[in-house]
Amino acid sequence: MSTRKQLRALAQARRGVLLPGAFNALSARLIADLGFEALYLTGAGLSNMWLGLPDQGFISLAEVAEHTARIRDAVDLPLVVDADTGFGNALNVYHTVRRLERAGADCIQLEDQLAPKRCGHFAGKAVISTEEAVAKIKAAVDARQDPDLMIMARTDACASLGFEAALDRAQHFAEAGADLLFVEAVTTPEQIRALPQRLATPQLMNMVIGGKTPQLPAAELARLGYGLVLYANAALQGALAGMGRALGQLRESGELLESSGLVSPFAERQRLVDKPRWDALEARYQA
Repeated sequence: MSTRKQLRALAQARRGVLLPGAFNALSARLIADLGFEALYLTGAGLSNMWLGLPDQGFISLAEVAEHTARIRDAVDLPLVVDADTGFGNALNVYHTVRRLERAGADCIQLEDQLAPKRCGHFAGKAVISTEEAVAKIKAAVDARQDPDLMIMARTDACASLGFEAALDRAQHFAEAGADLLFVEAVTTPEQIRALPQRLATPQLMNMVIGGKTPQLPAAELARLGYGLVLYANAALQGALAGMGRALGQLRESGELLESSGLVSPFAERQRLVDKPRWDALEARYQA
């Protein structure tokens, strides 16, 4: 089964599949190595880790496509790609979908924010009209070459227009052909419980560590009927914490040993980047 068919089956099973975010090929390798069933290319993670900037629309389509291709080459897991607002109007969305599909995305996420977009858990968000947002979803659906490529429609309307307006938008996106729905930054457990009851299309729930949405375990979200449970930046936040501890030890003591438990062993790092396979290839092709 292709990774696109796998992802569609995972979403439709509505069993709260955990979806960790990757911010580069190595973090994607770790996600696959730990046995997760799918992964997510996080726009916030790319902006934070590659540019040292906040999630406020600084990443370009070319950069997202490049990282999509790198991750696709590194792992065989189903891959959801965060394409922000589609980098412009409906025509830009059409181009975005074509490019990210070629790069190896299995699902492309598009949102209805007014550009420049910002993290769904930041203040000051604004959304485009429902009509314009629906047109962009229709363009995304029309652009895909493979019918198994999924289009995920995200709405950020909850923060500025209210929960009912966000529900209405999500329903319009489903009618426009979206395969997955993502109502971002809901703020109460009651709203989390209501979404699967009010919307028939499979949904993703975003668990932002430190964000505005109450934290519920994946098992409970599965019971409610969510298909995917996103932890977009758990790996990023864990990496920052780990780097801080390791570098803090180095700064204080002037040394950092493998035995400290603060760093991944040298051999483990080589295993994750598949060095034994490359050694075997080198030996095979050596003159």
